[in-house]
Amino acid sequence: MSLLYINWDVNPEIVNILGVSVKYYGLLFLSGLVLCFNILKSVYKKENLSVQAHDALFSYALIGILVGARLGHCIFYDFDYYSQHPLEIFLPIQRGPDGAYHFTGFAGLASHGGGIGLMIMLLIYSRKFKIPLMKVLDAIAIVLPLGGVFIRLANLMNSEIIGTPTNVPWAFIFRQVDNLPRHPAQLYEAISYLIIFLLVYLIYKKDIFKIGKGFYFGISILLIFIMRILIEFIKVDQVEFEHGMSLNMGQLLSIPFVLLGLFFIIKSILEKRKMETV
Repeated sequence: MSLLYINWDVNPEIVNILGVSVKYYGLLFLSGLVLCFNILKSVYKKENLSVQAHDALFSYALIGILVGARLGHCIFYDFDYYSQHPLEIFLPIQRGPDGAYHFTGFAGLASHGGGIGLMIMLLIYSRKFKIPLMKVLDAIAIVLPLGGVFIRLANLMNSEIIGTPTNVPWAFIFRQVDNLPRHPAQLYEAISYLIIFLLVYLIYKKDIFKIGKGFYFGISILLIFIMRILIEFIKVDQVEFEHGMSLNMGQLLSIPFVLLGLFFIIKSILEKRKMETV
């Protein structure tokens, strides 16, 4: 029966040169950021924002996402361990049974933490370049779902964040995990985020809402985290303490983002109607 399913046994490592490992995860993560950064160039140009501000955005976003995602994982998903091993939060090492530290690379990034870290860095960025924060958030939100596509594809290449067992014809057998056919949850999210990106970008291109009112920020995070909540129901729990929970940690952390997105959508629609009646 396994021949009916997709056998997935990809080596996460593309190449290893003199001990330096190049992995799909890092390559896809960086590729996603670069693509989003280049699409934002046209948005900045249309909104008459400076080239200098656009060029600086990449470093601010990269720092915010990486630091926030790492802290998010360590605090939300594995606090007991990292509270006892704080050195390992930002250093790619881990203490072995022999008491010595070994290079392991970073294992664990949380998208919710990345989102929070990104918003904090964008607040600093907006003050530095004197751009209204809401305008920055709206601009970033246009490409945010596209970044999510690359992250979930990276998870797929790592055979991580896998789905629950199923017998659907398109099931994946993640050979590096077990021999059970499972939902390709990473692929479901990647496809969902791609559709969200195309929708948000189309609304922007048609100039239905102006940048800076919060609509793009609202609709982007609302749709992203609604899909996150729904798809979590067919994902394997990432950590042991989630077993038996009605909603897992990913779903609980998504609820505030959904409410925030809904708030900004309603707010921007009401403001638009008010302006049209004046």
